[in-house]
Amino acid sequence: MFVSPMLLQRSEQPFDDESYITELKLDGIRLILSKFDNRVQLYTRHNNEVTAKFPELLTIDIPDGTVIDGEIIVTDPAGKPDFEAMMSRFQSRRSFLENRTLSYVVFDVIQYKGKSVTKLPLIERKQLLDEIITQDTSLVTKVKYIEGHGAAYFDLVRAQGLEGIVLKRKDSRYEVGKRSQAWLKVINYQYEDVMITGLRKGEFGLLLSFLDGKPAGIMEFMPQAERKELYKLQQVVSEDDKFIFIEPVKCRVKYRNLTKTGFLRIPSFVEWKKEF
Repeated sequence: MFVSPMLLQRSEQPFDDESYITELKLDGIRLILSKFDNRVQLYTRHNNEVTAKFPELLTIDIPDGTVIDGEIIVTDPAGKPDFEAMMSRFQSRRSFLENRTLSYVVFDVIQYKGKSVTKLPLIERKQLLDEIITQDTSLVTKVKYIEGHGAAYFDLVRAQGLEGIVLKRKDSRYEVGKRSQAWLKVINYQYEDVMITGLRKGEFGLLLSFLDGKPAGIMEFMPQAERKELYKLQQVVSEDDKFIFIEPVKCRVKYRNLTKTGFLRIPSFVEWKKEF
């Protein structure tokens, strides 16, 4: 049974508020797990059934008639989520990754024993999770949280190079399929000055390079006003079947982290670094 998950709004800064709980933002794939008629089914947030991809979870010991919400992650030897390893595992269907651990980290419950619990306050749903998952294991575990202290928690996350934090109102209901201000994410963005060196043909994308000339990947997130500015002032140098190459234009971008190939992960435009 699929239930469209509640989604996060973005907050630019962490904050301290005792009416919120603070959780680690997990760098993996959102996964809805349901168990009805003693059969487990797994769904991504976009309603793609992926039950066959994770046979490890098919014998999970939870009450029948339960739907839970969480993130499936792969951790590296240091215990940090490794998104690239997670995607490799997701795409390959392999059940084993050397020196990596697959974990389903649960943070909410949507149905319990056949009844919807979405109208219960979050803090009460957390208590239900303690009844559903009575013992945390390396495969299935509940996310840890603290009350308030968002700013200090974010400082720790930033120091460890982790993705960010999530701030959730203790009294929040589970708003099925909605993006709610009751749940906020604060991303630990990295910042970099780069050069725009080309425009992708077809679907929008900008070819980036680092200031030393090394490739930095593709940027797909840029405000419309800035796109128009770039199109108006670009100086075309050459082109091939995929890109129109231009005189380099300097800008600042924010991104999640560097990939193993050295590219920026999900870069997005921040500001120009060159006077037009």
